[in-house]
Amino acid sequence: MNRAPALFAAALVASAALAQPVPEDRSRDRRFKSDWEIEQEKRNLVEGEVPLPAYPADADLVQFFVSGASSFRFYIDASTLAPGPDGVIRYVLIAHSPSGYANVSYEGMRCVTSSYKVYALGDGGKWTRRESEWREIELNPMQRWHVELRSRYFCPGRVPIHTVAEGRDALRRGGHPAASVKTGSER
Repeated sequence: MNRAPALFAAALVASAALAQPVPEDRSRDRRFKSDWEIEQEKRNLVEGEVPLPAYPADADLVQFFVSGASSFRFYIDASTLAPGPDGVIRYVLIAHSPSGYANVSYEGMRCVTSSYKVYALGDGGKWTRRESEWREIELNPMQRWHVELRSRYFCPGRVPIHTVAEGRDALRRGGHPAASVKTGSER
């Protein structure tokens, strides 16, 4: 009994499988995760007490563009930008209204779950803790700043920045170099 044709066919099938393109690593991309996986990632984040940064100083503010339709000006205090080992990027966000009032908040963003959290609000040079739950970043024309921070600066391609220098560079350039190619689902 000649098994050569059967072995040849098996080898041909195996080599064809090996010749297939290797799918890209999608483990860091939320679009390819099940609801269960996303929920597990949310539950697995255990944050201790997050220390509050120094109150923002004008010298450290870097403006970023949100929308031509917004009359507010948005800034990140570059001295507070901190990508953490827990996957959370923490920063101070300042939104200046046309009347001159500044909304100041200390926040965190998780690229893997496309969510953000407020740790504290600032007023009169002082912080008040107002820790919130993690909230999904939604494409909302009225509150577009989190979408912009996620897609253009801190999570290009839904992958978090790794260093403070990388984040500061993205802010100063007007966007992260990896965010130059956009898809409709990322905006």
